[in-house]
Amino acid sequence: MTRRPATAGSGGSPPRASTAAGSGPSGALARDSFEVFGTTAVLVVTRPGVLGRARAIADAGLAAIDRACSRFRPDSELCALNAARGELTRVSGLFAMLIGQALRAAELTDGAVTPTCGRALVAAGYDRDLADVRAREGEPRPTPAPGPVPSWCDVWLDPVRHLVRLTDGVELDLGSTAKALSADRCAALIARTLRCGALVSLGGDVAVAGPPPGDGWHVRVTDDHAAPADAPGQTITIRSGGLATSSTTVRTWTSAGRTRHHIIDPATGEPADSCWRTVSVAAGTCFDANVASTASIIKGPAAIDWLTRSALPARLVSQAGVVTTISGWPADTALSQRACG
Repeated sequence: MTRRPATAGSGGSPPRASTAAGSGPSGALARDSFEVFGTTAVLVVTRPGVLGRARAIADAGLAAIDRACSRFRPDSELCALNAARGELTRVSGLFAMLIGQALRAAELTDGAVTPTCGRALVAAGYDRDLADVRAREGEPRPTPAPGPVPSWCDVWLDPVRHLVRLTDGVELDLGSTAKALSADRCAALIARTLRCGALVSLGGDVAVAGPPPGDGWHVRVTDDHAAPADAPGQTITIRSGGLATSSTTVRTWTSAGRTRHHIIDPATGEPADSCWRTVSVAAGTCFDANVASTASIIKGPAAIDWLTRSALPARLVSQAGVVTTISGWPADTALSQRACG
């Protein structure tokens, strides 16, 4: 994973999502927001006249990702692969790439972020779109006994011939990586095609590409990407790469009388019982930032040294709200300290 410096910024007028786009010398920015993947997307470009075309590019790219790897639509490639029961399956080039990158995430994190947690998410009650999961809260539901998730090595992939086999009852979920990859791909394609600067935020996973505004992209970092501008948090400035925030406080629901979240600890098969409630990371890509922020939630106290060795700027917020910043991330409070361990 490659690092990306993060600097403190004064911020702009934040939109409903967490991204506050800074303006260039002429103030010429255009912004759109919409719902996708069960979350809020924000698109900002430095040439207002191309916003409609940029949105069309984003819509097409995001729709292709959804067809490939949604757990919640029966016609997706992921659902077909999970139902193949270990049979060798030919998939599209896009889906093969998404699986390959998910396996790369597992390798980079020593298995902390793995695509093999599909069954564990279902067992935790996250077996459909989050809004539908929350709508049935209070209904009695069986809770299978937790256990470690299968190893990512149980996924066999031929990236050239686009062949996949899942062994030992593995069911995939690509939620930890596909959204961030989508942001990277959309921002890069928009910038390259339309010759402009582009910012794409998907639920707070932010990718930027092309020439930035004159004073950079201002991004509001909070526990919840949809939080108002006056919510506790920090505004930083990035000019390239990506930024991601993982949190145990936003994608939550109640199952069998327990509050659950979507970040699975592979060692237990349960939602991670982390000392961190939120971790934000800046990196060379949104994908790398997301992998690191998610792994840090799972690694708990060990995340500090792991992130430091990786030279990734990060902001970690403990369950008590104490902030720790490392590797060049600007401190946002004089009280920042290590408070997890």
